[in-house]
Amino acid sequence: MVEVNGESLNAEAGPPGKPERGKAVKLVDRVFDQLLERIRGGNYPPDSRLPGEHELASMLGVSRPIVRDALARLRDQGMVYARQGAGTFVSAHGSPTTQLAYSPVKTIADIQRCYEFRLTIEPAAAYFAAKRRNEQAIQKIASALADLREATSHQLHRTDADFIFHRAVTEAANNHYYTASIDALKAHIAVGMHLHGLSLLGPRQGLEQVYEEHNAIYKAIADGRPDDAQRLMKAHLEGSRDRLFEGRALDLSF
Repeated sequence: MVEVNGESLNAEAGPPGKPERGKAVKLVDRVFDQLLERIRGGNYPPDSRLPGEHELASMLGVSRPIVRDALARLRDQGMVYARQGAGTFVSAHGSPTTQLAYSPVKTIADIQRCYEFRLTIEPAAAYFAAKRRNEQAIQKIASALADLREATSHQLHRTDADFIFHRAVTEAANNHYYTASIDALKAHIAVGMHLHGLSLLGPRQGLEQVYEEHNAIYKAIADGRPDDAQRLMKAHLEGSRDRLFEGRALDLSF
């Protein structure tokens, strides 16, 4: 089995560098991830009340606006819900027994199947991201893209930053079904990204090309061009798959 840790990417004309609000965005990401982990780990069971904003801010060492933004993201993804005057509660969607999950990657054919599935959801997510994105969503995509640029300028592969970029696109679509699907596929996607990254070692142009594909997707979303965002995401995923399989897809017929 393959160890997971890196895909591709590179930079030449860069997208945004670290945005001014990058630190705040990263704090929101951290608080969101910590709360999500606690919910999924059963620390906060379904229909239980989360601690208040003040208590969470003190507990996590951040400001209340950071906690508020993280809670809003959890609500957007259906993980929590608010009761007027009563606080924020964990939804049944957050229960570990209701998490979406897929069988682990066992063969090269599974990697191809994963690409096929991603091609059915990620181009559509990019389309809606370009239509629905807000400043916070754009900043998060930009931050991941800046991490990719930095890594590829040193000829490094960052599976984590690459996954964050793709996940941020689904978040910008404001449809928690897209985000839940990509979260469930995280380990599967990481295997493909790692192998794709290895396939790009050598010629610098390969890394730069993949970086530019991400950059073009970012620009289409930021500029509000949904058709272009959808087309570019589709081309990026197909290119990644074709580079990995060297243009020779497996025959998955029965």
